[in-house]
Amino acid sequence: MKLQIIGCGDALGSGGRFNTCFHVTGERVNFLIDCGASSLLALKKFGIDRQAIDLVLITHFHGDHFAGLPFLLLDAQFTRRTRPLVVAGPRGTPERLTQVMEALYEHSSKTQQRFALSVIELEPQQVREFGGVRVTPFPVIHGESGGPFLAYRIEAEGRTICYSADTEWTATLIPAARHADLFICEAYYYDRVVKNHLSLKTLEQHLGELAPKKLVLTHMSDDMLGRLDQLSHTAASDGMVIEL
Repeated sequence: MKLQIIGCGDALGSGGRFNTCFHVTGERVNFLIDCGASSLLALKKFGIDRQAIDLVLITHFHGDHFAGLPFLLLDAQFTRRTRPLVVAGPRGTPERLTQVMEALYEHSSKTQQRFALSVIELEPQQVREFGGVRVTPFPVIHGESGGPFLAYRIEAEGRTICYSADTEWTATLIPAARHADLFICEAYYYDRVVKNHLSLKTLEQHLGELAPKKLVLTHMSDDMLGRLDQLSHTAASDGMVIEL
């Protein structure tokens, strides 16, 4: 199984990076984690077969994590997709998806697709299974609007991936990430502590509790991108492939 980083940037385009999107493939699984506004462009740049994707997991409704869905669905319609697709995200996902589709392309939410589209709401700490993908959502903290906000612990083909999503430090990250084969975690700032985002230094204070087998830092601001040569952890980059 492998994960390719399609986009690891923040909402402000720091470092010229694409918005958040991760593509996971294995012998029996093929899914995305988040689909930010630039994700269709990035998927095409990296030669990803969109028709083969079975599932899109959304962590929250901010545009750099969610706003690529209308483009992905429009692309699926015009390329005559027939394979079923599941979109799963926090409570309110069906309504939010309709709203953003109508805001960007009038009447698009009412168009009859050639493929079966299922839009599913996930509740914190309620395990759901999608084919060979087992998903446990955990609540995280990222402000008042654009939520609910979820981190995911994802189990597939004998491997465990955790993605923190955007969040300040919260103890729910411990069960979400503990002993994961791969923990992809926001490190927005190096040592600056702010509400709703996580700094690398704060994360490092808890790594002993988390004990992931591999840590990859993502969603970095210019503050972090200017220190890449000083980091002792793996920093995400667009197009990076991680074997699991």
